Amino acid sequence: MEVNGRDDLKAPLLRPSDSVAITISEPNNKREKKTRTVRFRIGDIKCASCATSIESVLGKLNGVENAVVSPLQGEGVISYNPELVNAKKIKETIEDAGFPVDEFPEQDIAVCRLRIKGMMCTSCSESVERALLMVDGVKKAAVGVALEEAKIHFDPYLTDTDQIMEAIEDAGFGADLISSGNDVNKVHLTVEGINSPEDVAAIRSSLEAAEGVSNIEMDLGVNKVSVTYDPDLIGPRSIISCIQEAGHGSKFYNAHLYVAPRRREAEQQQEIRMYRNQFFLSCLFTVPVFVFSMVLPMLPPYGNWLENKIYNMLSVGMLLRWIFCTPVQFIIGRRFYVGSYHALRRISANMDVLVALGTNAAYFYSVYVVIKAFTSDKFEGQDFFETSAMLISFILLGKYLEVLAKGKTSDALSKLTELAPETAHLVTLDKDGSLVSEMEISTQLLQRNDIIKIVPGAKVPVDGIVIDGQSHVNESMITGEARPIAKRTGDKVIGGTMNENGCLLIKATHVGSETALSQIVQLVEAAQLARAPVQKLADKISKFFVPTVVAAAFTTWLAWFITGQVGLYPEHWIPQATTKFELALQFGISVLVVACPCALGLATPTAVMVATGKGASQGVLIKGGNALEKAHKVKTVVFDKTGTLTLGKPEVVSAVTFSGYSKENFCDMAAAAEANSEHPIAKAVVEHVKRQHQKYGSQTAHVTEVKDFEVHTGAGVSGKVGEAIVLVGNKRLMRACSIPVGPEVEDYISKNEQHARTCVLVAIDGKVAGAFAVSDPVKPDAKRVITFLRSMRISSIMVTGDNLATAKAIAQEVGIDNVFAEVDPAGKADKIKELQMKGMAVAMVGDGINDSPALVAADVGMAIGAGTDVAIEAADIVLIKSNLEDVVTGIDLSRKTMSRIRLNYVWALGYNILGMPIAAGILFPFTGIRLPPWLAGACMAASSISVVCSSLLLQSYKKPLNVQNQNTREPFHYSKPA
Repeated sequence: MEVNGRDDLKAPLLRPSDSVAITISEPNNKREKKTRTVRFRIGDIKCASCATSIESVLGKLNGVENAVVSPLQGEGVISYNPELVNAKKIKETIEDAGFPVDEFPEQDIAVCRLRIKGMMCTSCSESVERALLMVDGVKKAAVGVALEEAKIHFDPYLTDTDQIMEAIEDAGFGADLISSGNDVNKVHLTVEGINSPEDVAAIRSSLEAAEGVSNIEMDLGVNKVSVTYDPDLIGPRSIISCIQEAGHGSKFYNAHLYVAPRRREAEQQQEIRMYRNQFFLSCLFTVPVFVFSMVLPMLPPYGNWLENKIYNMLSVGMLLRWIFCTPVQFIIGRRFYVGSYHALRRISANMDVLVALGTNAAYFYSVYVVIKAFTSDKFEGQDFFETSAMLISFILLGKYLEVLAKGKTSDALSKLTELAPETAHLVTLDKDGSLVSEMEISTQLLQRNDIIKIVPGAKVPVDGIVIDGQSHVNESMITGEARPIAKRTGDKVIGGTMNENGCLLIKATHVGSETALSQIVQLVEAAQLARAPVQKLADKISKFFVPTVVAAAFTTWLAWFITGQVGLYPEHWIPQATTKFELALQFGISVLVVACPCALGLATPTAVMVATGKGASQGVLIKGGNALEKAHKVKTVVFDKTGTLTLGKPEVVSAVTFSGYSKENFCDMAAAAEANSEHPIAKAVVEHVKRQHQKYGSQTAHVTEVKDFEVHTGAGVSGKVGEAIVLVGNKRLMRACSIPVGPEVEDYISKNEQHARTCVLVAIDGKVAGAFAVSDPVKPDAKRVITFLRSMRISSIMVTGDNLATAKAIAQEVGIDNVFAEVDPAGKADKIKELQMKGMAVAMVGDGINDSPALVAADVGMAIGAGTDVAIEAADIVLIKSNLEDVVTGIDLSRKTMSRIRLNYVWALGYNILGMPIAAGILFPFTGIRLPPWLAGACMAASSISVVCSSLLLQSYKKPLNVQNQNTREPFHYSKPA
């Protein structure tokens, strides 16, 4: 394998689709790097005095450090301290001075990720989104209730992460900063030895003098220094050296990596412990209430003492139930009151409101019964203290089981983040390649171009290229490829993979957030935050769900109470020691607490989380619920040919000359013209010519430089080599340039196209001088994949820029009936649109830059083999391997996921649709069956647990097509998910 060029080594293997560029101002050694610059176009500036008056007004504004207004250009450039003033205030100040600001500039957009605490259902995530979008400067906010995270795009000139987190906290939720957009190339260090302002100044001065350092932040409270840098110029180890070199004399600074606490795991464990402890504490009080109300009264004479009267009709049992229930209602159940307060303050309602209403109705009616019994010697009433206590206990049990299950939905993502090893063996080589030194360092301290030693059984720490040694590397954890891949000099290796048997020396090409593993994690995290269109159903329902439930509960209570008062049902329906009012109240409370909005909110995001994580572990990166939902509707898959259906490694199998040209001259001319082309066939021609020179001992030292080089999209290239005009391409290029193609050439083309070979014609000075026959073998799994897609009732189409005869030969070999040949990149996108006009849901599978227009145009774009960066950004699904089986996996996984989401909605809506009528007493007149409030609460808790567990079943997903078993000859049977 040829070692890639310098530029290729700098490009990340994967890039997130929603990456946002952050412009960081250049360092200024004379002042703190808190200054920002904004440019306005200002109207009505008629002379220099107008500019001077604007500058004067701005100079008086606290926080403005410099203002320059040009009367000729009508522009103002203002430098300011963002901690004291913002761009909006500056704009308003200029307008107040009587000068309109015609253009408010497009600002740099920053991105931050926050962990949100306290979200329970869809209405909570919607409340957080509303609160975020109300913040001045926030452009876009995506909140994931299952992931418990938010991703916010904001204008750093108008707001910052502190204001954003404050808005979330004002809405009643907790917020912690996970990362900000400028953390891409940022190292956090703990520095020992800082004791005075002079130390701070010395360290800052040393860092600012270093080339590549763009920003420095110092937190003296914990002696933490955060440095943003350009990885092409400097790295973490060099930054540590700069800090240590700042010491002089007896003064010494020691810097090492700042180890941030693993908040996510710690907070998950803390939440699990909190619900567990609250449940056990609740049981400590609830069990006695249950025993006093439902066990001992059924076991005379053991429960007779509970009926002893304390005063008037107030009994011992009633008083004990009140005493044990109160801590459960107000201390353990305080979280429901707090949640209800924040929800109602936002003019919304959630599960906390339903629980608070239901338990308060039961508790305060029971308090009324206690007071009435205490003040009357004839009153007989039944309290519901056990309803309130048991209801809260069951809900806490449900939440405990739910957070346990939800933690498992992100297992795949957690495993991905843990793949990279913590340490690496850094080696130093001399000019002869001999080992000079070896040391073990943290993986986070690795820099580009470092030489790393990978021993057998060790993990590869970062992406790189093998410079010495050979081995087999297990890439299954990244690509899903079961067999270890042979690696030798020049081959790429991926961080997080396992070295099997040999010792390798690799040169680091991508480190930190640029590694393929980091990019995969970022893609999966972004996918889990993205909402699927199917979730809109839950969002719509959640807006009126709680008010509808409250209205239904009140209607239920009123209906049972009125019908009881007017005698529409017989007296024997009323349970012993219960009044008509109490029976109606129990039905109303049951309706309140049986309805569960949480299950609806979790139906989609939990399934998407598990599916995207599972897909990532098998080498299929699905960019969110939208891609999943579109992929399951696909009925037609359009394949590119080169690199998709074929191996993408074309080789020249024959070369001929026409018109009496010498073969050596013909080959040199062709190689010179093709040397500047990136097309795989062009590279094959150049490689063939090089091999010919080596075979016959040619002394040609370099390829002749080509002038006036031009690429003819979908046809070939042209240029001037020496004094000759050379064209290299297909028949279309020859026709376009009016170059005749004689019978001898046509015959050669025809014979090769029948064998699925592509013919590359070379014209010199207006005549066809010769041709190359290029063969690109079909991938071994292509035919099986096309056959399997047909069994899934998905049709396959091939669209290629190659000639029709070669395209048909390849299509026949793999089993594709519909072929569109000689199509340029724009034409591919047009073909996709034509298919869509016929009502087809189309997926496009491609690997190169020329496929990106079609990938964007398709309903679902699939970039195969981690193709080019452009293709990856344009795609909805990224297939890390080059195996076509992952096309099937992507579509099948999306079908299974959408089927699971629909099943989740059945569970969630089923509980509510069936549970609410039963709780309202619809079966009671016919069967005597009714749902007590405490049992209704248990049903509500069970609905959320069932939805999460249903989503977790996706973790058992198996690929429907295993390319490894190529010897299998059993017929395909694809069962479409229900």
